Order: sequence, then structure tokens, then C-alpha cells
Amino acid sequence: MVTLKSLRCILTVFIIIFISIQSSEEVGITIIESAVSKGAVCLDGSPPAYQLDRGYGNGANSWLIHIQGGGWCDTIQDCVYRKTMNNGLGSSKLMPELYFSGILSNRSDQNPNFYNWNRVYMRYCDGSSFTGDVEAVDPVNNLYFRGARVFNVIVEELMSLGMKNAQNALLSGCSAGGLAAILNCDKFRGYFPAGTRVKCVPDAGYFAHVKDLSGEYRFEQYYDRVVTLHGSAKNLPSGCTSNMKPGLCFYPQYAMPYIKTPVFVVNSAYDTWQVFYILSSYEADPKGEFTKCKNDLSQCTPAQRKRLEDFRSDFLGAISVVANSSTKGMFINNCYTHCETDQTIWYEKPTSKLQNKSMAEAAGDWFFDKNGFQKVDADNVDPQYC
Repeated sequence: MVTLKSLRCILTVFIIIFISIQSSEEVGITIIESAVSKGAVCLDGSPPAYQLDRGYGNGANSWLIHIQGGGWCDTIQDCVYRKTMNNGLGSSKLMPELYFSGILSNRSDQNPNFYNWNRVYMRYCDGSSFTGDVEAVDPVNNLYFRGARVFNVIVEELMSLGMKNAQNALLSGCSAGGLAAILNCDKFRGYFPAGTRVKCVPDAGYFAHVKDLSGEYRFEQYYDRVVTLHGSAKNLPSGCTSNMKPGLCFYPQYAMPYIKTPVFVVNSAYDTWQVFYILSSYEADPKGEFTKCKNDLSQCTPAQRKRLEDFRSDFLGAISVVANSSTKGMFINNCYTHCETDQTIWYEKPTSKLQNKSMAEAAGDWFFDKNGFQKVDADNVDPQYC
């Protein structure tokens, strides 16, 4: 079982990630006050929000929507805690402005394909990767589970601001936002005419259904609770939910075969979030025998190194459904990190390149149909700091 303590640690990790990313520009927050009357609200009932930097030049009619990450909440207690945190992950009343960097950067040297597009940071405040929709409101704790409605109302506002005329539209996201970009990819495609090029690039959102250190699928129970609490089942791919329980359809490896829109997966085979909270959670490693290793790779024993390599193999097995699709691409390196499109790894780190291409170059080539990029770093299977 994933404990409240461990989930608070998870959220702390995301706070650190989003505060520490190197900024390229500040963009003000827009609150959609009219969404309240539609019931499209954050966990605490406050209206949803986004940040928009307008495109120009040959990017004026192209749009990139990047979904913020930040984990999930699986119990009433955890959602109550989430809506009071000063990171805005449950309330637009508490949202700090987030800097635009990496895939959202306005600098051509850092973001060569999308720097002059209309770039949007979709703020995350529902705790279900924008899949939940429960009509009833928790009367005691005043909790709203309306993530799917929030996604809809933000996209609809952007359509009214000119996105309906887009030549190109890209949905991306980091971590829980990356998972949201996968699960909402076909919905996003449905907003546009057939002639619009629409694709999705999730980053660090390919959470794998793999065994942990104890040999169990403990994290599966957590996703079961998220999907049940938020009423997410009806917003997951129906082809998947008709064949297995909805909680499993929250995993990309089971949902991806039913997603028709082209998807380009950016992920590390040694994603640190998954190593910390799926492979070696407190429940899977109660004595903390893996703690030193996961915090500092130089402290890993040969046996622990082997277990990390086994995790990589399990992850690659989970992502094999992407490799088997002609419409999907992937950039899978061995960087020991999480959320790479928000970092300099996106455009310049030589240690993260595959076939001498940066993520920015590979994703751009794939988006514009220049190259059907499907690469996994097989030159050095060891995890590395990039």
C-alpha cells in the first residue's frame, strides 16, 4: 500500500522539480472563472488555470499544450492534503507561476521546433491526470473530482483564442502530465479538423506495470484506488476497460494499443520516480536496504545494480507496444532522472543523445514526419547521471 507519508514525499519531489528548473521566461496565470458554472473545477472547487505565451511568425498558427505533472491522490485524506498544499496541485488559489523552459522555451537554440508556437502550460489541480468526473461533491471535505471537465474547459478556451485554426497541435506533459497526455491524446485530437496535424509527446509518463523488489505489483493497488475515487473508468480507452479492470488501463502499456493518435514517448528506462516509488517503495523495501543505492548510484552493490538492470528490462518490455506501432515513436535513454523535456537534457546534454540527436531534434523530426524515430539507448545499459 502507498502511504500518505510516501505520497507527501512524491509531491515534495515534484515541488523541487518545478521550482528548480532553469527558467527561460515568466508567463502570467489565466484563471477561467466561467468554468465554475460548468462544474469544471479543481479539487477544492476553485476554477482551473493555464499560462499562455503567444506564438509569432511561422509559429503563429501552431499550438503546444504542455500538462503540468504532480502525482495523484487516491484517498479522501490525501486529496484533502493535496488541495491545501502551496503548490496549487489541488487549488488555483494557491498556484505559483511556473517558468517556461525546455519544450516550452521561447529560445530557438533551446527549442528549435516549437519556440515561436503558441505555448501553453496547462495547470494540474485535480489529482487524476485529468480523467476524473464524479458529479457528487464530498460534502464533508468539499472535494470535487472533475479532472476530465477541467481538461475540456481549458482546451475549449484555447480553441476560442485561435487554436481552432491551428495548422499544428501538440499535446505534451511531464510525469502525471505525461500520463494525461497519453490518456487524453485521442480526446485532444477530436477537437480539431482532420487536416490539422495533431500528435502527443508524453515525457516521463510511461509508468510501467512491473514487479517491485518484493516480487509484487503493489503500485497496482494505488492506481486502482485513484481510478475508483475519481470515477476515471469512463474516461479511459473503452477498448482497454472492456478487456481488463480500469486500474490497469491507467498504465500506458495497456492503454496505448487503443490510442489512435500518433504518440512519441520520451522516457528514461531508469526513471527515478519509478525506481523510488514503484520498484523500491517503502512497502516493497521496508528495511530501506535499497535506499543508499537509489539516492546515489555509486553506493549500489553489484546485486543492486543487477536489480536496476532487471527493472530496465521490465520497462522495455512494457514499452514494446510502442515499438510495434508505425504511428508511434520513442526516445528512451538511460538517464537517471525524471521529466527530461523541462531540463537542458531536452536540447543539449550529449550524454542523453541517441544517434547523435537531442530529444528536441528527434521529437521535432518525428512530429513533422521527417523521421519515424524509435530509439532505445543500448550502447551502455548502466544508469547514468545526465
